[in-house]
Amino acid sequence: MDYDRLNSPSTSAITLELMGHRLHISQDPNSKHLGTTVWDASMVFAKFLEKNSRKGRFCPSKLKGKRAIELGAGCGLAGLGMALLGCDVVTTDQVEVLPLLMRNVERNKSWIAQSNPDSGSFGSVTVAELDWGNKEHIRAVEPPFDYIIGTDVVYSEHLLQPLLETIIALSGPKTKVLLGYEIRSTTVHEQMMEMWKINFNVKTVSKSKMDAKYQHPSINLYMMDLKASSVPEAGPNGNGNTEEEDDDASNPGEDEDPGVKTEPCTASKEDMDDWEIRRSGAMAARLLKDVRLT
Repeated sequence: MDYDRLNSPSTSAITLELMGHRLHISQDPNSKHLGTTVWDASMVFAKFLEKNSRKGRFCPSKLKGKRAIELGAGCGLAGLGMALLGCDVVTTDQVEVLPLLMRNVERNKSWIAQSNPDSGSFGSVTVAELDWGNKEHIRAVEPPFDYIIGTDVVYSEHLLQPLLETIIALSGPKTKVLLGYEIRSTTVHEQMMEMWKINFNVKTVSKSKMDAKYQHPSINLYMMDLKASSVPEAGPNGNGNTEEEDDDASNPGEDEDPGVKTEPCTASKEDMDDWEIRRSGAMAARLLKDVRLT
């Protein structure tokens, strides 16, 4: 069976209906940089978020105020999807891609605000330069993050190690990593999976969890969290995941058990642990850095 591509790199823009909004994403068919194209994996990822936003971990009520960072954001579609669910997103890429990324982010933020000015569900999106493995760039975005996302960031063997090191450096004990990509090289794929499984608990998202139209047999989505031994500056609770989170029946990395009730779309109330204290402290520092005492 032949599968049609979701997007053609030869066009200058795409339009995608996402969570009640029409996103307009520009791309550059004349650029030689891979980051200036809306790759199919980013569309699969965004529509996956939409399909799973009614219940479980991707409810807007659960994501509101969560910090997310997109690696290799390119045209910025995946990051905008997380922001539509309430996350405060930092979209990152190499400096050559930033002008196009910034244009897409600012244009769509403006359209979303104009189309629904009273909605408080949209989070925020900012743009930053981040070369994988660059410690100054990593410090500048102020980790740790609740979510680390990326689409089609795995395509070359020499990028696997700096990508891995960057994800670990941006992580905390409760960070969830969501990656989607199209398998183009079985050699790169096998090496990547071997590296990931040493450091992460890896779950492959079932195709049944994806949008029926926006999926492809060569495009996989993965949900991962760091093993306790890999978490930088891990607190006394190891990876920090609660039993409720690990057993969530709506976990998109596993098929749903029809005999288990799916967790409703309501925010959970938990006591602040070391992870929440660190995350809240980082947020407070950003809010207060420009305040002058008189």
